[in-house]
Amino acid sequence: MTPLKVLPGVLRVASVLLAWRLDELVDAAHLYRPLKLLRPLLARPRPGARELPRGARLRLALTELGPIFVKAGQVLSTRRDLIPADIADELAQLQDQVPPFPGSEARAIVEQQLRQPVGRLYARFDETPLASASIAQVHAATLHDGHAVVVKVLRPGIEDRIARDVALMRSLGELAQRWHPNADKIRPLDVVAEVEKMLENELDLQREGASASLLRRNFESGVDLYVPAVHWELTAERVLTLERVLGVSADDIAAIDAAGIDRKALAAKGVRVFYEQVFRDNFFHADAHPGNIWVDVARREEPRFIALDFGIMGSLPEADQYWLAQNFIALFERDYARIAQLHVAAGWMPATVRLDELEAAVRTVCEPYFTRPLSQISLAELVVKLFQTARRFELTLQPQLILLQKTLLNIEGVGRMLDPDIDIWAVAHPVLKRILRERYSARRTLRAIRQRLPEWLHAAPQLPELVRDALRQVASGERRPLADPAELALRAELALRRRRALLGGLFGATAFGCAALLWLARATAGSQWLALGCLVAGLVTFLASARR
Repeated sequence: MTPLKVLPGVLRVASVLLAWRLDELVDAAHLYRPLKLLRPLLARPRPGARELPRGARLRLALTELGPIFVKAGQVLSTRRDLIPADIADELAQLQDQVPPFPGSEARAIVEQQLRQPVGRLYARFDETPLASASIAQVHAATLHDGHAVVVKVLRPGIEDRIARDVALMRSLGELAQRWHPNADKIRPLDVVAEVEKMLENELDLQREGASASLLRRNFESGVDLYVPAVHWELTAERVLTLERVLGVSADDIAAIDAAGIDRKALAAKGVRVFYEQVFRDNFFHADAHPGNIWVDVARREEPRFIALDFGIMGSLPEADQYWLAQNFIALFERDYARIAQLHVAAGWMPATVRLDELEAAVRTVCEPYFTRPLSQISLAELVVKLFQTARRFELTLQPQLILLQKTLLNIEGVGRMLDPDIDIWAVAHPVLKRILRERYSARRTLRAIRQRLPEWLHAAPQLPELVRDALRQVASGERRPLADPAELALRAELALRRRRALLGGLFGATAFGCAALLWLARATAGSQWLALGCLVAGLVTFLASARR
């Protein structure tokens, strides 16, 4: 978007910020400062703005600016490692409050997407929406077989609106990146990119349906978490038809108590479900605020949660999932040295970091928490502070981990709302240990080897040539020209490790060969023991090489 096209939008944003007395944000962008002189002409101060804290003023300003800025505020509220806690708490309260679009337009979109009249698709379609948000709205309907469903329909023209607003946000981000004194910490362009990715995912309702389907399969029993079924024959890119479910919001404590549900058991179940999603299934609901997490009050003896709105889901690379689980275990066991070692081993921090300094920093953050009763320790708050501390040591935090951090905050918030005295640590620790024990058991490892064995056998004939080529390259000292001395040193160290691993592998193969020959020959009684010794030496060497 060209600067002239952006200018009206930029001026509108500036006028709203000034009207809510957010002068510090205007001051941060030097380009805006002259606008303060024109404040009486640009916008009248909003009533009561002076008496409100800064977080509340920012929340109200974003609400006035529109739904896309509300989304941006929701994303920013998760970045407690970057913004002050008072602002994050206020932004976390942002909810989409958008007037509905006409039901006749929703009907037309359904017919255009599913290519049939609504009367053939549904026995009844209610044009009055049940709920309306910035991206889509939801209508009640009934299938011809009598089953109740809900139909989610994207807003007409929402793609163009989002593209325009995202372009404006990107321009504002570039201004903030250039002029804001703390731009390196806030990283506004990264926040804009995160908002853009989130919105892109939410614009494809088929993707949301696929996420709901996978989560339902992961909790197929429906005992702890129920996920509504997707009606794929009535789903397209702009239309999603789901089974209609009944329940109450997880923050409706009065309704949960009236149903006679044990809130303590329900809160503990919520924590267990979260850890199972993250570490057992590696697929978690990443927008788990109370509006999207309901409670099935019809099940008094065996309460369960109901998940809604699957537009934002998260997963972790397998390596990050393992390292994160080990970090949680070390945190539960107060093993600060291991936390420091794990951060470096995972590649989240450079290998040059001094482990003793990192361990001391982690201990400084954690020890004040452990002086309190465990039921009063906020695991989510502790993780956020650890991330903030780790940034001093050049922590590289992946977007997936940020999404997980946000979800952890949401889940802990729901848990403490249901049971203020819940001991998150006592609930989470055994669940995580059980999941890790099952996930990395010998049986599971053997099953994984069996699955990959055909692939290895297929590649086996190529191994002699690859080994010969590798030895030739090592012997000739072939290198790719590098300009960066640090990268050159790193590659030299890696080459040395590869050479040692390769030599160890060759020695191990030779030891195996000797063991086989000695066992087959068995010329003397001692040759069997010698063969056994060669076999053990080969195994030890191979294990050492694998570690390298």
